[in-house]
Amino acid sequence: MSGLEDYRRKRDPERTPEPVPAADDALPRGGDDTFVIQEHHARRLHWDVRLERGGVLASWAVPRGLPATPGDIRLAVHTEDHPMEYATFEGDIPKGEYGAGRMTIWDRGRYETLKWSDREVAVVLHGQRVQGRYVFFRSTRTNDGDRDWMVRRSDPPTDPDWQPLPESMTPMLATPGPLPKDDVHWAYEFKWDGVRALAIVDGGRVQLIARSGHDITTAYPELRALGEQLGSTQVLLDGEIVAMREGRPSFAALQNRMHVANAAQARRLAEQLPVTYLIFDVLHLEGRSTLGLPYAQRRELLESLELDGPRWQTTPSFPAEGALVLQAATEQRLEGVVAKRATSRYHPGRRSPDWVKVTTEHTVEVVIGGWRPGNGRRAGLVGSLLLGVPADEGDGLRYVGQVGTGFTEEMLRTTTAMLADRPRKTSPFVTPVPADRARGARWVEPELVGEVVFREWTPDGRMRLPSWRGLRPDKSPDDLEEKL
Repeated sequence: MSGLEDYRRKRDPERTPEPVPAADDALPRGGDDTFVIQEHHARRLHWDVRLERGGVLASWAVPRGLPATPGDIRLAVHTEDHPMEYATFEGDIPKGEYGAGRMTIWDRGRYETLKWSDREVAVVLHGQRVQGRYVFFRSTRTNDGDRDWMVRRSDPPTDPDWQPLPESMTPMLATPGPLPKDDVHWAYEFKWDGVRALAIVDGGRVQLIARSGHDITTAYPELRALGEQLGSTQVLLDGEIVAMREGRPSFAALQNRMHVANAAQARRLAEQLPVTYLIFDVLHLEGRSTLGLPYAQRRELLESLELDGPRWQTTPSFPAEGALVLQAATEQRLEGVVAKRATSRYHPGRRSPDWVKVTTEHTVEVVIGGWRPGNGRRAGLVGSLLLGVPADEGDGLRYVGQVGTGFTEEMLRTTTAMLADRPRKTSPFVTPVPADRARGARWVEPELVGEVVFREWTPDGRMRLPSWRGLRPDKSPDDLEEKL
């Protein structure tokens, strides 16, 4: 682990601001106790850990940064030795050069050597941001030679109250209702027409979890850069993924992105129809759960993160202005507002009266119980869907009507294919379906949830003038808000 031949070979001092000492320069002799960690925004964000050894900086590139707990073992790619002058380097390495990108000093200080061999390096770091015992060790998983290393922490976190990020969580939900009367105790946010998603950010990497608990990270590659903005900040965010059309969120447009599992296809769609992540809550931050904090304090923490990027932003919150916010939502043809009690904590997985959603139009989440084939250009495709909601008692669906409008061509193809995989011989509805609707119907297992907008409820509990908005793969029949 010595010598700068590889370092010089990879760099041209005429093209990069990095220090490049001459080959005949004598190596400095220090105390083998200096370390520096540099945050490196290269092709992929990583942290370069450099330890002074024999007049050079022995170096490892750690993609997710040093682990905070002993059980978290992370990749640490052993790279070429760097000159001692690199311990103070910050700057932009030009595009086209080795390691191109912005580099800043993330931490530095002194370290103690516990062990140093060709297969294992154990040290105690004493920095401003990192303190503790770390072991870099050769992995035996592959035959990748000197580059195949890992790193682990071998002592508990410095902060005894430090809590790891949860691996998953179910978001808090709102109850439908009118604007609260005690306006001064509430804050108001716009209700966005998209897909709820939690963002787990650790080591500059983002993982997106849908309300159903499914990992949807692959479907939205344009949100990956959120992790790079947050850098080493460890956080769990709550928000809504939306697709914009004519300046407003469009659930119909989002349908084209929601069912994508192929990474290459997702990248193509991200260029054609990019999404935006609208962030409205923070649930865990830097080793601390924020679930027990009041909404107003969580908002302060969220706003302190200054999350405003090309494909993500912190949504506004308006204290004590319910009527004005609802009026603005109506004028902008948004779905409505969500009122949040300023003193309320976050209740994962619960539908709480501390959050109230007030809609500007009638929408309902429904379960597909059957479909009728179309004619003409819809031959072989869905002509209309027979819809229901879970019955008040027992199994089965209560029939609430059919819908045949609001479909795009892509929706028709996707929905028909999904229904064809779920046939059943009998109706899943426990209430009568009108004979003219049941005639020629193809019944399906009641597994697919969708969303419908409509004019009003009829006296017999049917939707008047419904229009299809799209499938909700993020929800299951058990998630439906109301049993009508």
